[in-house]
Amino acid sequence: MLRHSEPMDSIAQQSELTMPALATGFRRAVVARADGSVVEPAPELVLQGAVSTPYLLAHTNLTFNRLGRSHREGRASHFDVLDLFAFVWPAQPIAPSIGALARVLGHDVPRELPAQALFLRTAAAQLLDEAQAWPEIERKRAARIVAAMGQARWSWAPLLMARLDHDGRAKATPGLDVWRGLGEWEEFAPQGQPGSQPIDEQEARLQLKTIVGRDAEIRASQSDYSALAAQAFRPRVHEGDPIVVLAEAGTGLGKTAGYLAPATLWAERNQGQVWISTYTKNLQRQIAQELTRVYPSDAERAEKVTVRKGRENYLCLLNFEEATTRLPVLVERETVALGLVARWITATKDGDLQGGDFPAWAWPYPGLASSLTDRHGECIYAACPHYRRCFLERVVRKTRASRVVVANHALTMVEAARATAMLDSDPEARPAGPTRYVFDEGHHIFDAADSFFAVHITGWEGAEMRRWLRGAEGRGARRSRGLIERLNPVFENDPEEIERLQEVAQLALALPGDGWLSRVGNDAPRGSMERFLAAARTQVRARADDIAGPYGLECEVHPVTADVRETAVTLAHDLKALIVPLMQIAAALRKMLTESADELVAQHRMRAEAALRGIERRARLILPNWIDALGSIGQEAPAGFVDWLGVERSDGHDTDIGFYRHRIDPTVPFAAEVLEPAHGVFITSATLRDKAPADDGVGEDWRAAEIRTGAAHLVLPPVRASFVSPFDYGRQTRVIVVRDLNRDPELLATAYRELFLAAGGGALGLFTSIRSLKMTYRAIAEPLATHGLPLYAQHVDGLDTGSLVDLFREDEDSCLLGTDALRDGVDVPGRSLRLVVFERVPWPRPDILHKARCVQFGKGFDDQLTRLRLAQGFGRLIRRASDRGVFVILDARTPSRLLSGLPQGVVVERLALADAIAGVRQFLASPGLAQAQGPD
Repeated sequence: MLRHSEPMDSIAQQSELTMPALATGFRRAVVARADGSVVEPAPELVLQGAVSTPYLLAHTNLTFNRLGRSHREGRASHFDVLDLFAFVWPAQPIAPSIGALARVLGHDVPRELPAQALFLRTAAAQLLDEAQAWPEIERKRAARIVAAMGQARWSWAPLLMARLDHDGRAKATPGLDVWRGLGEWEEFAPQGQPGSQPIDEQEARLQLKTIVGRDAEIRASQSDYSALAAQAFRPRVHEGDPIVVLAEAGTGLGKTAGYLAPATLWAERNQGQVWISTYTKNLQRQIAQELTRVYPSDAERAEKVTVRKGRENYLCLLNFEEATTRLPVLVERETVALGLVARWITATKDGDLQGGDFPAWAWPYPGLASSLTDRHGECIYAACPHYRRCFLERVVRKTRASRVVVANHALTMVEAARATAMLDSDPEARPAGPTRYVFDEGHHIFDAADSFFAVHITGWEGAEMRRWLRGAEGRGARRSRGLIERLNPVFENDPEEIERLQEVAQLALALPGDGWLSRVGNDAPRGSMERFLAAARTQVRARADDIAGPYGLECEVHPVTADVRETAVTLAHDLKALIVPLMQIAAALRKMLTESADELVAQHRMRAEAALRGIERRARLILPNWIDALGSIGQEAPAGFVDWLGVERSDGHDTDIGFYRHRIDPTVPFAAEVLEPAHGVFITSATLRDKAPADDGVGEDWRAAEIRTGAAHLVLPPVRASFVSPFDYGRQTRVIVVRDLNRDPELLATAYRELFLAAGGGALGLFTSIRSLKMTYRAIAEPLATHGLPLYAQHVDGLDTGSLVDLFREDEDSCLLGTDALRDGVDVPGRSLRLVVFERVPWPRPDILHKARCVQFGKGFDDQLTRLRLAQGFGRLIRRASDRGVFVILDARTPSRLLSGLPQGVVVERLALADAIAGVRQFLASPGLAQAQGPD
């Protein structure tokens, strides 16, 4: 805990980097002393000493995890060079490794542990010298942050303060209130309706040549692809009949530049806006990078391009300010993280805290990041004292004035739905939705729509609704004030509305409160929703298999137990009762805003407007959907929907409970709310079609593409075309199915170990089971480390997926184990990824929702999804013309029909494990391919 009474110079400090430097591998530690000598003590001795000896290291948690103990189990305050880097170089995220640090600081990358330990001192000295060389105004601003972090006994504080205070006499006042120095955003003039001038094929080809460079050679296929994309930018003929183009294009064609050519040309010519939507943040970053070729000028690009994410990604300055008021009760790592955020605030380009330019590895625990964003709908908008500096509000206004908006599928659907929803009583004040879209990673539209258009009546959702109404409650209360507290000042002269607010507060007790999960699990629920959740949990546990297992449980709603039916009726009654005073309050707010505008003080107007938006969204959309779903419990689900009860779990512990309703085909509302209002939509991916085996070879099923993208629900049929990859897969890859391996976990781990060793690293292992992943990690980490191959793993290393992929990319001899998130989220060109190994065929989980979809879409639906997953996994392997790699499936039962989705030219071999290992070693050891690189 912080000890504010202690002066910072009383903290035990090193005079000038004399502390021992520690670099670790799996169960191996190397210590470099200040005199340059290097020793290799037993890991147990290092762990014992770490309780009292401060080490110089890079990423404290990962360093000690490699030695077999969590850093949180008791420790001294160590000198983490990555924390120092994040402070000195804010908004410059790097992989959490010594090698990445060396590369960024301009040094040769140390490969061996002794060299890494020695380099840590060099890196720390360089960073301290850079801080010392800052201009005086920067040093003074940083010194206030260092002083605040020093009160938390941050190890670097004394050394940094000595460098920042040149004359040794200044005493910086501790403070993290950096928001005071932020500029305010400004409004932009309305853009108006865009023009309708088309882009013809030749213009698209010429613009493509401009983007890639006049001297660059453009493949005919890429030029044809760009010309096809231009068709999505023709004017539509009839309302509700968008021009939709489906384009499958193999990896390496240059899709991004191909569609950016007509998209940006249309936006400029028609003074319009194009939304480019992706499924992964990684592709968002790639598209933003590609746009630097379209708009080489930084100023022009800043004006015309916006990378937009959901509001839960952006730092909330009010939440940050509230967190800084709790510094006296925070532990060191929390205060250090807040200090790093304060430095980042002064340098970030857009305030994207999660997945942007703040290093995700700097968080001491995941919940701290989410506590600083507006994840829970608590924004008070114009009533916030930071409103004019708000990062999100700045991005929203920039979005409206941009020519190109790069977003994810979920946010694109939110914006499209918002434009068509009749929530706002003043339609003229609502900005029109986008009319031109590009959906890259279009094969994920189905999954994104499935999440967006679902109804979940769960404990988590109910608790968030209660918190929005009543404010934060319980020991972990945040600064969030509920609706009642926010509106009390607005209605201070209206006793009737104050009484209604109290009625809402009382009725909200029907919703789950703090500690609901524990109470429900112990059969001690409070309130009607907790009783409904307890009944749902009882029914699920009575009917589900393997209730002692680590994974989530589910069961069909029908036939429903009496407890579930009765508690659902009671909950629906209570929710209806809650809506009544909410709508009365909304009417009073609207009347106040329209009839008493001249009497409202500015702050009350802001609160009233924000509250009205929140009430109408919840009382007109969310709560009625819940009531409708609850009213149908005991009956069959409505046509086109599937219902179930579920208990979500993580590592065998319940995390949420509730009722779930999904559309069997979620592209129906996607087509209605996104596609039909649009004028033109270009949907592309390397894996749109289902390439199922046919009597005369491989069939090309465009119907599957139309179903998964929503195009099947449009009157006007889509334009369709496919383009093969320019890569020579027959020469650059091998595909091996191991035919003599059974499902024994020990033998599976042995196969992974020997394949990874044969490849010499650069290997990605994909699992369908977290349990199997962890068992394999435990079995192979040490032997791989003995051969100099670092192993990283999801669910083991305590790092976010992005940081793990960065580590994997950074070291071309490292290996990585992961699950579904890595199948689509890894973009690692070159030798860093040369082997992909699937644990088994990635069949879809046969849950209630999936089985309902198999009934509707046919028995081939399982095969379609599995072919897609295998093709996506294979697609991680070859990203450039110079890449080569091997794709292995450790499942002898792999049906040949599932491999027809792999690219043209791929040859599949079924080999014994020994032959597979030899084949991997021989293929990857053979002379490399030419270094000419095609467009990604």
